[in-house]
Amino acid sequence: MENAHSSIHILFFIVKDDAISHKFFELLEKKARAGVDVRLLLDWIGGHHVSKNCIKSLKRAGVQVIFSHRLKFPFTFYSLQQRNHRKITVIDEEVGYIGGFNIGKEYLNQNPSLSPWRDYHLRISGDSVHDLQYEFSINWYEESGHQLDLATPELQSESGNVKHQFLSTGGTDLEKMIGDWIDQAHSDIKIGTPYFIPTENIHRKLIAAIKRGVRITVLVPKKPDHMLVKEASFCYFRDLLRHGVNIYQYSTGFYHAKIIVIDHKLCMIGTANFDRRSFLLNDEISCLIYDETFIKKALTIFTYDLQHGNLLTKEDLYHLDLVTKVKEWSARAVSNFL
Repeated sequence: MENAHSSIHILFFIVKDDAISHKFFELLEKKARAGVDVRLLLDWIGGHHVSKNCIKSLKRAGVQVIFSHRLKFPFTFYSLQQRNHRKITVIDEEVGYIGGFNIGKEYLNQNPSLSPWRDYHLRISGDSVHDLQYEFSINWYEESGHQLDLATPELQSESGNVKHQFLSTGGTDLEKMIGDWIDQAHSDIKIGTPYFIPTENIHRKLIAAIKRGVRITVLVPKKPDHMLVKEASFCYFRDLLRHGVNIYQYSTGFYHAKIIVIDHKLCMIGTANFDRRSFLLNDEISCLIYDETFIKKALTIFTYDLQHGNLLTKEDLYHLDLVTKVKEWSARAVSNFL
């Protein structure tokens, strides 16, 4: 962003009100005053920490700021639940970023209770940055009614050699696509996610994959960052453990990465968690990578993170204290919204 000369287009789910966020805002204001086209799109719930004074300051500097997925009447409950969980940054239509990071001190290891923070984020260059810019422009148009003028793909100067595509979903399609990938798996499925709350359909497909000989490995954080999300996964973990799935709890800080690897042939990294909210409610964006070299590198990182986790056992989930049991019962009742 410091080196941007024409445009900075950013969409985040969460931006906090802390020193890191203020530094982020100051940079946006600086670039806007220098004549750079700066557009900031924030989820209405995720960006609620940003003060009105901060928004006014950004706008005075020339930053265009709008909020995504505001409360809508009469569909208040649904519009409150469906969030724009995407994280997109495109600079000068030349470099793009997507992944798990938001803006706040915890993402830079400045929250002791969640440090060190472990996440996966992709830096994109080459022709496909235009596609990422297009995804941002769709979100911007939906909320502002203003269509961005975009460069044509032919103007992009750099072509990459990593076969990939962006997958943008909005409460539809993602569950079916992941279910299809699980059905098509022949040997191996690896899942890294901060929240493991699958739909019943996805859970059945995982069990069916195990029964036909597919090895499944799951990595989740040992320490949660939200209430009940950990306990909501217990009923699924018990069933998966009975069928031989290896489940690891990341114990070195907080694991926030989102990754799925199928048969070492398909790798998905992006914003979608392995939970019902991402499958059925939220707007998400991920990158599907089909390149063998990249997938090997991703698996090396995933394996490294597994080594910082503890293998979950059946005994861990069958000898719970009363408080944890109550949390699990409560989590089941609201699992669709965690």
